[in-house]
Amino acid sequence: MSDRHFAHWPRGLPRHLTIPATSLSYNVEVSAERFPDKPFLVFYDAQIDFRRFRDETQRLAGWLQHEAGVRRGDRVLLYLQNSPQFVIGYYAILRADAVVVPVNPMNLTAELRHYVADCGARVAIAAQELYPQVRPLLGDGLDRVLVATYSDYLAAATDLKVPDFVAAPRMALADAGATAWAAALEANLHPGPSTAGPGDLCVMPYTSGTTGRPKGCMHTHRSVMYNVVAGQQWFGITQDATTLAVLPFFHVTGMQGSMNGPLYTGGTVVLLPRWDRVVAAQLIERYRVTSWTAIPTMVIDLLANPLLDPRALASIQRMSGGGAAMPEAVAQRLRDLCGIEYVEGYGLSETIAPTHINPPQRPKKQCLGIPIFDTEARVVDLETLREQPAGEVGEIVVRGPQVFEGYWNDEAGTRAAFVEIDGQRFFRTGDLGTVDEDGYFFIVDRLKRMINASGYKVWPAEVEAMLYAHPAIQEACVIAARDAHRGETVKAVVVLRDGQHGKVAEDDIVAWARQQMAAYKVPRQVQFVDALPRSATGKVQWRQLQDAELGRPRG
Repeated sequence: MSDRHFAHWPRGLPRHLTIPATSLSYNVEVSAERFPDKPFLVFYDAQIDFRRFRDETQRLAGWLQHEAGVRRGDRVLLYLQNSPQFVIGYYAILRADAVVVPVNPMNLTAELRHYVADCGARVAIAAQELYPQVRPLLGDGLDRVLVATYSDYLAAATDLKVPDFVAAPRMALADAGATAWAAALEANLHPGPSTAGPGDLCVMPYTSGTTGRPKGCMHTHRSVMYNVVAGQQWFGITQDATTLAVLPFFHVTGMQGSMNGPLYTGGTVVLLPRWDRVVAAQLIERYRVTSWTAIPTMVIDLLANPLLDPRALASIQRMSGGGAAMPEAVAQRLRDLCGIEYVEGYGLSETIAPTHINPPQRPKKQCLGIPIFDTEARVVDLETLREQPAGEVGEIVVRGPQVFEGYWNDEAGTRAAFVEIDGQRFFRTGDLGTVDEDGYFFIVDRLKRMINASGYKVWPAEVEAMLYAHPAIQEACVIAARDAHRGETVKAVVVLRDGQHGKVAEDDIVAWARQQMAAYKVPRQVQFVDALPRSATGKVQWRQLQDAELGRPRG
């Protein structure tokens, strides 16, 4: 293991963290006792203090246990945009000693069906505008659905632009098994004693691999708590910080940096359900936001607004993120306007956010950073697993307290995800990278087939499996194409069935896909070909197509 990065360790921080030996939900109790009247959540100028947050979390946990029959270890789907209900629902599930299964709100019924069947969830908490996607599963996997209406929490007058789906009034629910959020709170039920401990399952975000089957990443209260504490301490974030939460909470980066972290420290979270550069600037200025975790696409869009008043950003002291490299021109403008550096980091669903972050006092450009507290990372040769010298490409492998237990109900996938090196168990990230002379890590390519579209991870095999349901498609291979705004976008290389040529256009495939899958997975480009390239064994040579698309030479 190289220790070169210790020369650039953040000043004043230990290399080892001692974390609380408690469940994640206990953080609700701690912050409510410490800061009962302090605003925790701000939602279009409506404020929820820590005392109210604890009270509603308790009542919802009571409803889950007594009315929905949730028991210790049960998995519960959480299917909402960023909102007070997402945060309350998340911690209510944990307070009920159950496991949160966060679901991307862009997913449709067919995708939800897989999550329900795979994790065995019988209960879901869903937003009102998403309920039509969940409704077909009531009685077909799900027993109960708690339906949240965002406008229930629009308790204050505001001049901010509120999206129609947030402002929509509460709708009547007639389906057996569907209950309104407000009714669950009014039931005023209280949960039994909390029994979950650090080693119990806590959160199970779904990711995917080359098989195209989304897999649940099993995280305990201990692994989640570790990165909650690590992220806050790395940046020196205190109880007086105000965080703008725009990255989606279903994703581990937004979940940890913009929700779980501020709750732990006692900070204030300003919520924005969907990205809006005008409202984001207004919120930053109005609430003196000090901390913002954002993907480069958001920063680029914010700074591209010709009407942006730089004074609106004056309060920001820290801006960090990942998912894609920050263009140097944009980073320079951020420095000019705010006097701060955009600090990049790196992590995966399997590591519940960061394994690497740049030292705030010495960040490098387009760089993953250095391994954080108690984390060992190496770049190893793909065949020998020997650690590569500085500058040589290999697979990034990591081990640390934040690494997951394995994939839910997938022993083979779990075995394949880990490797033993020098007697230690390392997680194989599937990313190819290098380490420089200072011990900083850089990503070079992806060993796994993954497309990064504006921070959303798209797994080609999953999209291909969906495309095969189209009656005109004989074969499909999904690759990444360059996109000026999204960084990467999804492209499908398609072989049509006999007799379909001239009857189906590329735009027809795109339109069909929009009805079948989440918007971020939809191929924005479709190319018809006569045949896909294959190896001698008949395997589709996806990398050949990928290299040709990106103009990379074939070695």
